[in-house]
Amino acid sequence: MNRIDTMDGRHYFFAGGGTGGHIYPALAVAEQITQANDGSSILFFCSSREIDARILSQSGYEFLPLPAIGLSRSPRRILQFCMQLVKSYYFVKHILTPLRKNAVVIGTGGFVTAPVVFAAKALGIPVYLINVDTVPGKANRVLARYAKKVFVQFEQSRPFFANRDVEVVGCPLRSDFQSPSRHKAFSELALEEGKKVLLITGASSGAANINNAMISILPELTEFANDWQVVHLTGMLHIDEVKQAIEGLDITYHAVDYYDDMPSLLAAADVVVGRAGAVSIAEFAAAGKPAICLPYPYHKDNHQHKNAQVLVDAGAAIIVEDNIDSSAQTAQDLLTALKELMGNESKRIAMSACARDIGTTTAGKQIIDSL
Repeated sequence: MNRIDTMDGRHYFFAGGGTGGHIYPALAVAEQITQANDGSSILFFCSSREIDARILSQSGYEFLPLPAIGLSRSPRRILQFCMQLVKSYYFVKHILTPLRKNAVVIGTGGFVTAPVVFAAKALGIPVYLINVDTVPGKANRVLARYAKKVFVQFEQSRPFFANRDVEVVGCPLRSDFQSPSRHKAFSELALEEGKKVLLITGASSGAANINNAMISILPELTEFANDWQVVHLTGMLHIDEVKQAIEGLDITYHAVDYYDDMPSLLAAADVVVGRAGAVSIAEFAAAGKPAICLPYPYHKDNHQHKNAQVLVDAGAAIIVEDNIDSSAQTAQDLLTALKELMGNESKRIAMSACARDIGTTTAGKQIIDSL
């Protein structure tokens, strides 16, 4: 990677952060730029959240956290939002100004994207957006008016960007999804070769409700102890609680706070349980894995449910509702779905085939070709 202070070549500025779902698609596109080896430089504008630094520090790309914060209904928070937006805008504009003639801004959504897009438009820098959720977030809906083109994962997203240039490409995934190493995951996590793998994931930050549901049904999974093992990505905040709960279990259970090589881990899995973030379901499909999706229940637009429904309609997933009024019901429904898949190989094979039919690993290249 060339440093951003290089004056030759094209300069790509990515804007997005706060969750892995805003960063990983951008990284996938950045990989395509790097592979072209054309002298271009890459810089990420991200949020100040810990997860952003954790992901980007391992990527090798330069990144600059912005002080921007999310919008809130609280009068005090609204004032803070405006102040930080303005502060971020002028900071970004200072970075972009000397490079504006050969620059491109690519936004992936979230509150960090706004000041970067505003600065780019003020300087006449072309802006592109990547939207991977079925239902676009507020930032992408507002910022689409400034974009030359919007790249989306699903055809269902097109109506949200009326009168905009929209291209359906899928979700950009890291190049490792084209040749994942199942052996690497087995080796690094000390998995048993003779057993199938149930993967539980709460995405980059973990999911407390999924963790709690799994903890409550652990005794019921012992009937699968001879043939199955569990890998549970708990999130950094929940690792100790889960490790305490699995002490003395008969079924082999690996609790891990975070694992950055999802292509290899999904290649090792036989069934995956997780949220239905746009990147997650794209990864499940690309890996060809039968999935049990528990959509995040606190979003007003319920967009994760709509993401998961794409997999369900294709025959690649089962939806289990995360019932916020009854955690016991969530756990029971999850257990039913797990028994259905863990005990039925033919169903797993059929769902895997359906997942592969809709999965793609070429979206990143399509975006770069379009640019």
